[in-house]
Amino acid sequence: MNSFTFPLQNKVYHGKVRDVYSIGDATLVMVASNRISAFDVILPRPIPFKGQVLNQIAAYMLKATESICPNWLIDVPAPNVSIGKRCTPFKIEMVVRGNLVGHAWRTYQTGERLLCGAVMPDGLKENDFFPTPIITPSTKADAGHDEDIAPDEIIRKGLCTENEWKILSNYTLQLFERGKELAQKQGLILADTKYEFGKIGDTIYLMDEIHTPDSSRYFYADGFEERQLKGERQKQLSKEFVREWLIANNFMGKEGQQVPDMSDEWIQTISNRYIELYEQVIGSPFVPMELSDTETYELTVAALKKHHLI
Repeated sequence: MNSFTFPLQNKVYHGKVRDVYSIGDATLVMVASNRISAFDVILPRPIPFKGQVLNQIAAYMLKATESICPNWLIDVPAPNVSIGKRCTPFKIEMVVRGNLVGHAWRTYQTGERLLCGAVMPDGLKENDFFPTPIITPSTKADAGHDEDIAPDEIIRKGLCTENEWKILSNYTLQLFERGKELAQKQGLILADTKYEFGKIGDTIYLMDEIHTPDSSRYFYADGFEERQLKGERQKQLSKEFVREWLIANNFMGKEGQQVPDMSDEWIQTISNRYIELYEQVIGSPFVPMELSDTETYELTVAALKKHHLI
């Protein structure tokens, strides 16, 4: 695991796939590594260009949504590095769903029609569109898995005020609408995604990555209706294929299970799929850039100086 020491750095956090450096009181440097995780486990081998793919999709999407609400991003000095404002995060993930898929579908199958206070109408099949998108928030757990929570409980627990909830949910629906428009231009359907927000003073900012394949589920629009009518599986654009490979090789992150051997060929396949994801979501060719740690460090420090952050 590579680690940098930047001027005025006072803290570093190594996440599963990203490393976050605190610079002074107001700035973060986020480095998207090539690590890949599934089932809450970091897999043993990095995926070439994965960090660049996720970082550049997130930067593109933050730029494309900045007219909706302020966001944390200041600069992208290197392919896998973002510099941004440090916010005090709301301990809520704003999950928004346009289609009945994933956790919502699993809940629906049990006969339950209420998810985090949102009503799911009767008579839907897996992957069907909801009449209008629903927000199904979860709490950001410090340890363990995030948990579903309804808006009234969020307010009661003091995770945000009633007025803040109105702003957060309004931003979430507008961002999702923009995300769907951007996806539609690329022949995709944004089925579900999540947003994270924080505050600086009284201002609410959009934080973290948005509309990336690691935080969102995309379907191919071409043939979607036909597949729904025939009850066929939808073609997805996400990292689901990695999870499927692990399951097929008897690994689901459970105690005693071994991560299957990842051949050079399989690593290259995953890398190629991430590059395809980039080109499909953004609509322009991916330009791979391999920088040394020294080059990455120098570009980041130069950008911090340019913005008078150090």
